[in-house]
Amino acid sequence: MKSFTPYYAVIFTTLRTEGDGGYTEMAGQMDALARVQPGFLGFETARDEVGISVSYWESLEDIARWKENARHLEAQRMGREKWYEHYTLRICKVEREYSFDKPPEE
Repeated sequence: MKSFTPYYAVIFTTLRTEGDGGYTEMAGQMDALARVQPGFLGFETARDEVGISVSYWESLEDIARWKENARHLEAQRMGREKWYEHYTLRICKVEREYSFDKPPEE
């Protein structure tokens, strides 16, 4: 992801229910769909006991449009009905960004 600070991060933490129930397929669809939405900048995810997914957006308006996307609304409904015991969503403004890449060994 190229850095365009400031930008917004949507942090979605989850506790899943047992079984897949179509979750993996829908997650792949949502990833692909989010990537073509205006203002989308990138996505990172990790899943173990707690799932953490972070998507990055240019503006709060872009986030609001994504939240109201018809297919995304369906995924939200299914998440509440089938896939999540609990979730929390946080929207944060990223003012600065730092990173490190280990140099290749020669």
